[in-house]
Amino acid sequence: MSSDPVQMLIDAGAFPDNTFASNSRYHGTAIGRLKRSADDPGVAYVLRRFIPQGRDIGIAGEHIVNAGERPDTLASVTLGDPELYWRIADANVVTDPFELTDTPGERVQIPRPNGL
Repeated sequence: MSSDPVQMLIDAGAFPDNTFASNSRYHGTAIGRLKRSADDPGVAYVLRRFIPQGRDIGIAGEHIVNAGERPDTLASVTLGDPELYWRIADANVVTDPFELTDTPGERVQIPRPNGL
């Protein structure tokens, strides 16, 4: 057990394990701790985030990409938050969000808001 009072508070659950904002792709993803020995406080890291299967993502509609659009501007216009571009990437099964907007005229699936 750690003698560091801050670490003791963290271990006791006084602080949240995950400090990512609710619009972050990592919100709700567990935090791990890499320790080299029993007395090492370790280094925190984000555990793997599993991307939902396409069939599990509800689609609200499509958007036709315009020249000059970026993933963040697309998310701002369609989802109301530029930081939600990752939800559009997940819905279209792309790992590089810029694939969404690289080709003007391309059809992009827009996911439904969470909870719908």
